[in-house]
Amino acid sequence: MGRTGVIRFASLGSGSKGNCLVVESGATRLLLDCGLSARETEHRLARLGLAPADLSAVLLTHEHDDHAGHAFAFSAAHRLTVCLTYGTRAALAESRKTLPGVVVQLIDGRAAFSVGALEVRPFTVPHDAREPVQFVFTDGANRLGVLTDIGTPTAHVQAVLSGCHALVLECNHESAMLWAGAYPKWLKERIAGPFGHLDNASSGQLLGALDRSRLQHVIAAHLSEQNNRPELARDALARAMGCEADWIGLATQAEGSGWRELR
Repeated sequence: MGRTGVIRFASLGSGSKGNCLVVESGATRLLLDCGLSARETEHRLARLGLAPADLSAVLLTHEHDDHAGHAFAFSAAHRLTVCLTYGTRAALAESRKTLPGVVVQLIDGRAAFSVGALEVRPFTVPHDAREPVQFVFTDGANRLGVLTDIGTPTAHVQAVLSGCHALVLECNHESAMLWAGAYPKWLKERIAGPFGHLDNASSGQLLGALDRSRLQHVIAAHLSEQNNRPELARDALARAMGCEADWIGLATQAEGSGWRELR
């Protein structure tokens, strides 16, 4: 049971094979993205002590399969509302990933809205999707910023994430590993491009540019299993924080990350 006055969050899994994150305040629990199968999502929720019936809604950042591929099937099975932008819904409908009967709440990528005890603040990001957003969650006292898919840090993103109490921050790849790896040239260019994904150094630079004075937790997320290593991501963020690398948390594909708490 969630506790009033506290935000908790945990990753069910983070990476190119599927992303899910739970954010909780009191009795409100939001599932951010649903890129794992319905059965795997249920299994990983149970690992955190939760059932699908405990969830208040599903939020989507964008239409890519590793974030939204199973959202409608999971939501239909458990009668959950899906919150997403107009562009994300259109892209999912075109790829036949929507389902009739699922309640949809369309959101404005620049306007905050509330779900139970949480205020949700979407913000726009440069990424190769129809209308991608990322999110800041707040209970009025604590702020959790989540940034998992972005090609280029912007002044807008920096302003939105400054002053957060916790950050889940994309560290997708180590640039040298990507360019020396086996991916085809077009894919390397997409990943490293202005609408792709952040490399470790860019994530560290973004973190270093933020107001970090309130940070209680920093979690490295969306690491490529082929083009990154956990120690490289942690080192990049630790340098920006001026802390030991083991203070930086890690959300992995297989295990996600355990509960973290903000007070």
